[in-house]
This record gives sequence, structure tokens and C-alpha cells, in this order.
Amino acid sequence: MAVYLLAHDLGTSGNKASLFDENGALVKSMTCSYPLDVKNGTWAEQNADDWWKAVCDSTRALLEGVNPGDIAGVSFSGQMMGALCVDRDGNPLRPSIIWADMRAADLVDGLRKNIGAMEYYKLTGHRLSASYSGAKLAWVRENEPDVYRKTDKVLNAKDYILYKLTGNMVTEPSDGSSTCLLDISTLQWSETLADLYGISMDKLPELRRSIDPAGTVTREAASLTGLLEGTPVICGGGDGPCAAVGSGAVREGIANCCLGTSSWISFASKEPLIDENMTTFTFAHMVPGYVLPTGTMQQGGGALSWAVKTLFKDFSMDKSAVYDLVNREVNASPVGAKGLIFHPYLIGERSPRWNDKAKGSFIGLTLEHDRGDMLRAVMEGVALNFTVILDAFRENGAQIGAVNLLGGGARNPAWRKILADAMGVTIRTPTVLEEATSMGAAITAGVGAGVFRDFSVIDRFLIIREELQPDVTLRAEYDECSRRFDETYKVLEPLFNNY
Repeated sequence: MAVYLLAHDLGTSGNKASLFDENGALVKSMTCSYPLDVKNGTWAEQNADDWWKAVCDSTRALLEGVNPGDIAGVSFSGQMMGALCVDRDGNPLRPSIIWADMRAADLVDGLRKNIGAMEYYKLTGHRLSASYSGAKLAWVRENEPDVYRKTDKVLNAKDYILYKLTGNMVTEPSDGSSTCLLDISTLQWSETLADLYGISMDKLPELRRSIDPAGTVTREAASLTGLLEGTPVICGGGDGPCAAVGSGAVREGIANCCLGTSSWISFASKEPLIDENMTTFTFAHMVPGYVLPTGTMQQGGGALSWAVKTLFKDFSMDKSAVYDLVNREVNASPVGAKGLIFHPYLIGERSPRWNDKAKGSFIGLTLEHDRGDMLRAVMEGVALNFTVILDAFRENGAQIGAVNLLGGGARNPAWRKILADAMGVTIRTPTVLEEATSMGAAITAGVGAGVFRDFSVIDRFLIIREELQPDVTLRAEYDECSRRFDETYKVLEPLFNNY
């Protein structure tokens, strides 16, 4: 009998549904899109029933030609840091306030006098920010008191779908840690944090482990999705922790780096990373007993995409031919791009600078520089920004020797070498670059449903096609690049407030 695992990745633009077999092979996948409502400058909302419709439609489509009795388990990855208010019957009381929404900024500014920045960071693993769910629910309490009064539970995206499938309102630590209402050391809801935000603890859903069942598919959900009534539904996790699982970062010493439009680097750790400079932040991992220290940059792959579109906008070549030319020109430029430095802060920066006013910049541009030097400087600028994050990890005791690289930028061989040499780590590139999040959710379904013993099964599924060692002879050159990268940012930082 065939054994399948169904994974859903509830993103910002749509739900990606993927069907895997028990050997980790992707059988088929599809994406159902849904809209995003952006308004008032800083508001970003979505209709939760659009999520549910996308899950129902994509599940039915993937089950065509598949015996639903062969689905061993269903699990989820989902966008984090949201706030969906539902009543006691699970009905949404308003659209979900999603991760990108910053309407609670003024409220958060008022909270700073009630708790020290480091005290909050040590409790939550994060800086105090309007990005997180606690601030968004507090905004609802202050501005929509009737909605707050009727709210039985506040849920993240995948938690709402868990409810729709099983009838149970639950969450797990990875999504819980994105609310900033969870104590990152105990992985339990914190009365101190709830009191800070003025939130009733009874509005927080029950916490289970990521590998625990949320329940089983109800008769009603079965009729809408095509799944068999009684199919196990496993809690799953947030999209970042899911990607960590799918990229192999399930034990200490292995980091994962996603080089997408925005980019991040994270690693599995037994303890939260307490960085005195608060350069990094920490989510709960989906692997029991671990957390996930993380640094996220606003523009990684996005910075290179911008550079290529700008410098090649008059070219009639197809995309692959343009990027072949990019690689040739970057490889023709020397390490350090003839002294040219690029700061990839095109829309401000999160980690490591935490400066929403930061700007992108080329420093040291002369008549000697050509397009290849500029492109190399962009790739090196992203790598050097990652190095600042890695240094914060290392300064706090992390031992990171290898990084599993994912995302669209991982296809670029010139960039892979720059990352290895600049960061001083082995860059390991899997054969599949875009499926890590779905793979993480599928493995979680398998562990939770008893198909797999534990998360070490990723070693069987994750096939590394390239392992690139850093060139130690370039260490001194990249150390000098790092010094100049940081030094020039510090000189420019006071100017950003005027632009």
C-alpha cells in the first residue's frame, strides 16, 4: 500500500499544497492564490476563509487519482506573527492582521517604558516590535473593543486551518514564539508578557508540540477536502522553522540559509541565544528540545534582482542568458570588487542593523569599476551582511561549520563561492532548492503520524549536490572587506535620518 504525506504551506500570496511519499519524493504539488489587502500605509490583512478555500481546493486537486486512505497524515507550515480573532465557534470576527502589518507601532512605543529592552529580549527572544501578534491583539483591544470582547482565541494562519479540519483550537511553540507572548526559555505562555500587552491569557490557544496531533479530520472537513474522515492532522509549525527542518537544520552544528528575495540564516540550538547587542532573535524550533536563533535581512536575493534589472534593463536576452552573463562578469572581477563596497539596505534592514531608515549604497565607486565589479559588490555585500549575523552567533558560543543553502539565489555558482569564502563556512547545496518548507511540514506529518521515528529522517531525504569549502587563502582579504563594510555603514548611519 502506498503511504503519502500531505503538506500545506500557507504563505502570504497563496497556499502551496504538496504530496510526498514515505521516501521523501515529491509526488505532485500546486498553489492556490489568495488576495492581500494593504491599506492605510502600514496595514496588511487577509480573509481567513480565503486560506480555507485554498486548502480545500488544493487538497481535492492533489487527491485526484490518489486513494485518500493512503494519506498517513496532514501537516502545515504557515506565515507567522499574525492575529486572527475568532469567536467560541471558530468564526473570524475580522480579517487577520498578518505579519507585514505595523499598525501597532505607536502602541509598542508606549510599552517601552514598562519593560527594559533586554528584559523583553530575554523573555521572548525578540526585540519589542509591532510585527508580532501580541502587539496586534493589543491594538484590537484598544481600537476594536467589541471584537476583542467577543474573541475566544487568537490564531495564526495554520492554526485556523487546524481548527477547520479538526474542530480544535491549538497551536505549537514555533508559532507561539512569533506572538511574543511565549517565554522562549520555558516554551509556555507568559503571564508577564500577557499583562504587558493587557491581554487575557484565556484568549491564547492550547499549546501542543509541533509533532502532536491537533486532532483528526472531521466529517464536515472530509466532505470539503476529499480527505478521509479520521485522517491524522499534525500541528506543524511556522514557515521559518519548517524551512529549517526541510533544509536539515535539525541538530546542533548545522545552519540553514535561505537566499530568497528576503533572506535569513538560522541554526538549531538547545538554548536561546542571548545576544547583548540584540543582533539576532530566536524562535522555538519544531524539533522538540530545540530553539532556532535567526537573523533575517530584508533584501538578499532581492538586492541582486534589483541590480540585474537595473544594469541589464535594455537587454533582450532571456533570464537564464542574462544570469549566465552575470556569473561571467562577477568571476572576472577580483575579490573585493576593486575596493567597491555595497550595503544591501534597499528597504531598510532588520538583522543585523535593526534600522528601518538604513539605505542601500555603493561606496568607493570610481572610473575603474565596471558592471561586473558592481554585481560582485552586491553579492559580496549580502555575504558580508550574513557574516555580521554569523559573527553574532559565534560570539555567543555557536559552532557553525556548515550552512545548507536554499532559495533562488542558491542557483548562482558565483554567489555560492562568494558566500563560502566570505562567511568562512562550508556551503552545502541540496538538489531541491524551493521545497524545503513543504518538506519540513511533510516530515513533521510523518513523525507525528508514526511513519518516521524522528526528524533525523531528513538525512535520507536531503540530497546534497555540491559541498563547497571556503578558500582559506582569501581569509585576510575578506576580513578586510568585512572591516570596511562595517566601518562605512557606521559612518553613513547618522545620515540616514535625513533621507
